[in-house]
Amino acid sequence: MKFKFITILCLAFALFLSSCGGKSDADLQKAAETAAKAKAPTAIVAVKDGVATLTGEAATEQAKTDAGTAAKVEGVKSVTNNMTVKPPAPVITATTDNSMKPAIEAALKAKGFTAVTVDTTTTPATIRGTVAKGKLAEVVQTATLANGGKPVKNEVTEK
Repeated sequence: MKFKFITILCLAFALFLSSCGGKSDADLQKAAETAAKAKAPTAIVAVKDGVATLTGEAATEQAKTDAGTAAKVEGVKSVTNNMTVKPPAPVITATTDNSMKPAIEAALKAKGFTAVTVDTTTTPATIRGTVAKGKLAEVVQTATLANGGKPVKNEVTEK
């Protein structure tokens, strides 16, 4: 009888210690995600058995590293940082291609769009003027094809 009592008492004590000893994974997840999001706002944090796993996209490599470091809040055993880094936006330099103006104008004239002008001092080339109702898509397509398939800025109106 004494043995059963001591066994039950030891088990109860062990359960008490384990419940008081640490935070739940859900609590750790909230804390780690709050800290990580301060460094990388799109960070997603999952915690299982005290191990935090980060996913999502960081703006820079430094933001990814900082989010991983921040997620190591008290109670988190380790952090696995699976975040990706957003590729940098391509640098677009404005260039003027006046050589395309005659080709675009000739294509528009051949289709009967004589009230449309072409401006190649802008990037992309801009078409302006008026066309009959229902012809707007055709004038834009004609100018785009004549521009080597490159888009044109449309400032044409239908009348």
